Amino acid sequence: MRVNKPYSCLPAEEKGIHIINIRAIEDIGYDQHESTLLNSLSKNPDADCKYGLYFRDGKRKVDYILVYQYKKSSAGRTVARRAHNDSTARSTKQEQPLPGKGVQLEMGECEPHMDYHEDDKRFRREEYEGNLVEAGLELEHDEDTKIHGIGFVKIHAPWNVLCREAEFLKLKMPTKKMYQINQTHGLLKKINSVIQKITEPIQPKVAEHKPQTVKRLSYPFSREKQHLFDLSDRDSFFDSKTRSTIVYEILKRTTCTKAKYSMGITSLLANGVYSAAYPLHDGDYEGENVEPNDRKLLCEEWASYGVFYKYQPIDLVRKYFGEKIGLYFAWLGVYTQMLIPASIVGIIVFLYGCATVDENIPSMEMCDQRNNITMCPLCDRTCSYWKMSSACATARASHLFDNPATVFFSVFMALWAATFMEHWKRKQMRLNYRWDLTGFEEEEDHPRAEYEAKVLEKSMRKEHKHKETDKEKLTWKDRFPAYLTNFVGIIFMVGLTFAIVFGVIIYRISTAAALAISSTPSGRSSVRVTVTATAVIINLVVIIILDEVYGCIARWLTQIEVPKTDKNFEERLIFKAFLLKFVNAYTPIFYVAFFKGRFVGRPGDYVYIFHSFRMEECAPGGCLMELCIQLSIIMLGKQLIQNNLFEIGIPKMKKFIRYMKLKRRHSLDHEEHMKKKQRYEVDYNLEPFAGLTPEYMEMIIQFGFVTLFVASFPLAPLFALLNNIIEIRLDAKKFVTELRRPVAVRAKDIGIWYNILRGIGKLAVIINAFVISFTSDFIPRLVYLYMYSENGTMHGFVNHTLSSFNVSDFQAGTAPNDPMDLGYEVQICRYKDYREPPWSENKYDISKDFWAVLAARLAFVIVFQNLVMFMSEFVDWIIPDIPKDISQQIHKEKVLMVEVFMREEQGKLQMLETWKDKDKKKGENCNNHSPRLPRSHSGSLSSCHSYPLDV
Repeated sequence: MRVNKPYSCLPAEEKGIHIINIRAIEDIGYDQHESTLLNSLSKNPDADCKYGLYFRDGKRKVDYILVYQYKKSSAGRTVARRAHNDSTARSTKQEQPLPGKGVQLEMGECEPHMDYHEDDKRFRREEYEGNLVEAGLELEHDEDTKIHGIGFVKIHAPWNVLCREAEFLKLKMPTKKMYQINQTHGLLKKINSVIQKITEPIQPKVAEHKPQTVKRLSYPFSREKQHLFDLSDRDSFFDSKTRSTIVYEILKRTTCTKAKYSMGITSLLANGVYSAAYPLHDGDYEGENVEPNDRKLLCEEWASYGVFYKYQPIDLVRKYFGEKIGLYFAWLGVYTQMLIPASIVGIIVFLYGCATVDENIPSMEMCDQRNNITMCPLCDRTCSYWKMSSACATARASHLFDNPATVFFSVFMALWAATFMEHWKRKQMRLNYRWDLTGFEEEEDHPRAEYEAKVLEKSMRKEHKHKETDKEKLTWKDRFPAYLTNFVGIIFMVGLTFAIVFGVIIYRISTAAALAISSTPSGRSSVRVTVTATAVIINLVVIIILDEVYGCIARWLTQIEVPKTDKNFEERLIFKAFLLKFVNAYTPIFYVAFFKGRFVGRPGDYVYIFHSFRMEECAPGGCLMELCIQLSIIMLGKQLIQNNLFEIGIPKMKKFIRYMKLKRRHSLDHEEHMKKKQRYEVDYNLEPFAGLTPEYMEMIIQFGFVTLFVASFPLAPLFALLNNIIEIRLDAKKFVTELRRPVAVRAKDIGIWYNILRGIGKLAVIINAFVISFTSDFIPRLVYLYMYSENGTMHGFVNHTLSSFNVSDFQAGTAPNDPMDLGYEVQICRYKDYREPPWSENKYDISKDFWAVLAARLAFVIVFQNLVMFMSEFVDWIIPDIPKDISQQIHKEKVLMVEVFMREEQGKLQMLETWKDKDKKKGENCNNHSPRLPRSHSGSLSSCHSYPLDV
């Protein structure tokens, strides 16, 4: 057991728990004045320990910090501290006394007795920290900080503990053996050199980012094979990320068994025994005379908006934050790079629409006032007849997004999604090779604190019933109420989203009717745009609010399920949050794309809601323009408000509130406030890391906007690209400057998010097929062009899509109040549908044209879906998941490792043979020197033979 001698005050035989307190020197016999005098004569101790990065001796590095709250009064401070240190030396093997005993008498004279809960927390800390010392860790306390009532426990892992845990965790570490990485030859080498020269200005100035020609062979660390590893510099062999990971593993499995409650660090944090636990940042990232460190380098070359055009230093991100966070930023970088070609093609499609808008015959016919097409009223009584030419602007704008190039762009984006997934898999394999994660398999994690508490509660209930129980675990029967609550809760939330969308529909219908009463022609002409824009803004506000609500509800629903491990908890939380946020974000868009204008009815026989509101119908140019407006406002609004302003504003506001609280505390002690803070005090004031789920979620929702309805908004990839350029630097700045340093987690992929991305990619093919065939006018135009056009052009298409209605067939009370609003009497008005005219035998019945168009639409969906799916699978098949050079390097590593061990075995055999030869020669020498050795002296002969064997 490792004991910190300079800070201990009890004999070694009395120590069962070793807690090292930096103020424990007072217990040796110095009073407060003497210690103050000693401190004043010595140099600044904070500078020796680099302001909290090292222990007070300036040699042992702080690998982890535990934070706890304690109650401190001015009277009896020294006595209370001595009582605390005496109590920490009590052995954990003995039965724990009741909280408050042992120190109550000594403390009671000087300060009020703490309540039961504070004593209980203190006893748990004492036992837990003693177990940490028994596990080999070294601790040092610090309660003399600028933050009143907050104590810090500094943890250091010595070399033998690091070696032991690295072997347990099977950490791959670099060996002495180095090998040459296969380089390209010939034309590929020249192309790569040209690309490197071109991209040199956009490469980060980081050593880890430079191309490497040699690589160290890695092997799982083993204490028996330490000679294989380069241990010339033990201080840097395990970097800070690895050291904190090792300490965190010890913290998780070390238990506090008080009151039969097996508790790790997660349980102690959940019960308030400790208020925080985190590794330290490497140092400051700004200011004068700041020593160079990885955090400062990341801030300059990664977390700055001035380097937005540069590649990310992914290897340095992984070195500082770990593989899991490194993979997130690598994936975000690949996704952003892949958006560049999609944005270029989207801009070309949009420009094609702009260039051909004046040549589009259907929009020209709608804008031609000579056609004199009178349309039926958009609402009952208050709305009057209107000219089709008044919708000219909408028709021309619709062509920008509803043109033949849109179909090509939909096919392109489906193939783009498949290519992006394959490109990411290959990039992921390259990172696994560079980061020595090949062959890494995630082991089952430790049970969560809530799970252990639930199991304990279950076992105590059975013990109360006098039943002999084995090791308990939660079954589906125990979780059935939670499952039922989850099912009912999710159904209720989905129903709530539908209800809100339905309420917005009622708003649109009622507002359109109210605005139609306007006497000004300009007001009546802008009714549709006004209603659409205001309704979309309402939808956006509701979506942003419900996103935050659904995130909290999804976490609560997952917590009551009590998943066993953190991985299970994360996967279930992701599934629920994605389901609710997907429904919340896309329900209004699905309504406009597939339901609006489908169940309207016809003049004289409309479909009503609540017997008074008529269902909405699409504009003469179709609903695609409205879908584009809906999609663009929701997408841009979410990105601007939720993803950027919230991520910047909320952390800044929390930081300001914490600063004001600390300023109020420190206003009483100006001298103490002027001291420079320790590193762990500064990090304590940062925001705790809450996981990568929110970061992934906003990007996945954005990926849905880019792929699901891209047929209606070709500029979606461009806006996503602009957002992501800012998002990368925003997230980087948040991780480097705003958050506590997360514990590094090993991971070889992005987990369940990859399956979600693949699912969205498959769904995008189906949705875009239906958008093109049912929402746009692409199929009706093709049917008219090849079946009904007399001269093979689109002339007459608008008239072909309109049906006629005799105004005398209006239902009573639904005819316009002002039938002469256009200046003449209207007898026949037109509406968009395929129905028989009023002079036919089966008037107003669905015509044959409708069935021809419907058959063509369904045929297009089937052909488009299967064709694009086949092309996507072909792309998936033709691009290998593992790059050829990486597979060769992995095979080369295995061969080299076998060679290393074969040489080692041969060396051992040669050494044994050498020893045998020496043994044989020694025996011969003994025989030569004593040819007539008496039998009584035979023992000396055996001693000659035994010497080399002992060696």
